[in-house]
Amino acid sequence: MNYNFDEMINRRGTYSLKWDGEELIKQFGLTERYDEDTIPLFTADMDLPVPQPLVDALHKTVDHRIYGYSVFPEEYFNAIQTWMKKRHDWTIEKEHIVYSPGTIHALNIAVKAFTNAEDGIMIQRPVYPPFTSVIEGNNRHVVNNALTKDDAGYYSIDFEDFETKAKDDNTKMFILCNPHNPTGRNFNEKELQKMAAICHEHNVLIVADEIHGDLLRRGEKFVPMAKVAAHNDHIITCTAINKTFNVAGLHCTNVVISDEELRTKFSTEMGMQLASPFAIAALIAVYTEGEDWLEQLKDYVDGTMTYIKEFLAEKMPQVKVEIPEGTYIMWLDFSEYGISAKEIHDRIYNKANVLLEDGDMFGEEGEFYQRICTPSPRPLIQEALERIAKEFEDISKK
Repeated sequence: MNYNFDEMINRRGTYSLKWDGEELIKQFGLTERYDEDTIPLFTADMDLPVPQPLVDALHKTVDHRIYGYSVFPEEYFNAIQTWMKKRHDWTIEKEHIVYSPGTIHALNIAVKAFTNAEDGIMIQRPVYPPFTSVIEGNNRHVVNNALTKDDAGYYSIDFEDFETKAKDDNTKMFILCNPHNPTGRNFNEKELQKMAAICHEHNVLIVADEIHGDLLRRGEKFVPMAKVAAHNDHIITCTAINKTFNVAGLHCTNVVISDEELRTKFSTEMGMQLASPFAIAALIAVYTEGEDWLEQLKDYVDGTMTYIKEFLAEKMPQVKVEIPEGTYIMWLDFSEYGISAKEIHDRIYNKANVLLEDGDMFGEEGEFYQRICTPSPRPLIQEALERIAKEFEDISKK
């Protein structure tokens, strides 16, 4: 079937964090202003309808009228294995799959299970803020292998720095984000192999957050690190349906751990976790019948990203942005305006009443940047951009 992603679906009054979460949003310090006129484009979920087979599967589950404790049927594991093989040519064993209610939950478990207080954990800033929260919240230290950016805005890995920090005896873990959030880099096979080899040589455990792996631009190929690493017994991979199919509220992450000792230790630290019948039904539905929807979604998101880039080039040429290789996130560089990050924030959040995410949340490397999540109906994106452009027109190039 054909999906109409321009459809404006009213999410207010549906317990949506984006649209109903004023108190929590202000508590997080994301904005000072939040009201019924706010356009929130700040968090990685979609304002777009999900696949119809998913809706049908959830209706069937609801209609049963009993929602007790559930077990994972063979179809659950088969669906994961088939999807990973078909989409990413990655063969995984059923026994290697461990359910978790969320990726950040899984990261917390891994940090607790495999590191000790005061240990160093390497990340690549600017990066998704909960990586830092997980590390520091467990009394570990952030080891920052900051990505480097060239004049064209392209981010790369500083491998000399990466190896220096991996060699440090205090560095025990590396949390990889691929595709990278917020820069959108889709690391290639050689980069992944090199990072994996360095970590293996220096006994650094890798936890790979690959939950955006299905969301790439046309012509890009996603490569799971564990698939191409010469050794993958030191790699824990987080996969999920949450980002791909807009079901974050169903809490369904699958952690792939090939090494039995690591898998046992991870599972012991986490304790028994059971998914809801809704999460189980959803995963089976989207991984078996959601591919057509995903291809339409990717085309729509690609079109939205092109629209955003062209709009900014015309109306706000000081904002530098590149279409990312992966994710549905765009990373907007406002530094050419020559104003403070605080003033950038004030013009967007308080005057335009658009809620994005300040770049410095992702590390000091993100100062003067804004992160925008693009999978919303294009008319909503257009309104948000027009509001922002209006508040910058006094200092934008003509």
